[in-house]
Amino acid sequence: MKARSYPVLPPCMGCCLLLLALMWTAAAHSAPSIPTQAIQYRSQLMREARAQWGLSAPTATFAAQVHQESGWNADAVSPVGAQGLAQFMPSTARWLPTAAPDTGKPLPFNPGWALRALVTYDRWLWQRVQAVTPCDRMAMTLAAYNGGLGWVQRDARLAAARGLDARRWWDNVETVNAGRAANAKRENRGYPRRILLTLEPAYMAAGWGGGMCHE
Repeated sequence: MKARSYPVLPPCMGCCLLLLALMWTAAAHSAPSIPTQAIQYRSQLMREARAQWGLSAPTATFAAQVHQESGWNADAVSPVGAQGLAQFMPSTARWLPTAAPDTGKPLPFNPGWALRALVTYDRWLWQRVQAVTPCDRMAMTLAAYNGGLGWVQRDARLAAARGLDARRWWDNVETVNAGRAANAKRENRGYPRRILLTLEPAYMAAGWGGGMCHE
């Protein structure tokens, strides 16, 4: 059988193709794609966010949070029972209107209620944490959304006791653990990192407004 011959690329061409492949791979990892179903909720999220946070609301941050919570699937149900776009546990959904009456009757699978509840709960948590920068403060807010405000407060006290800055999340409060299980801590620490450092820039670049940790 006659051996099949293949064209040989010039060395420079091969390097260019390799470089392009590496650049494409890096871009795929650094810039997460935004689900197409997110677009239908964009204007509603912006309205709800500005109603609670003002015209300078970090709408890209909230979009990134919804992305992390449910991937913009309004019918999502987690293995532990969290529901809807914002992945509220039923008990939290029932409690929220008592703390923020303007959220109305809890309807976790209703996209409008879920988006309003997410930005409202974030605002409620934001008002109960203190930090040296807005980015640190939002990281604490998100950690509280994910794992509970009480844990964030206990971690902050432990950080202070160890000589760390209790008003800085990054490399300070995030490094300590006041007692939660290792897997719970790992998930909780990854939550604000992915939202603020990976997803927020992607939504900002796509025109979803401002973010809390990037200009």
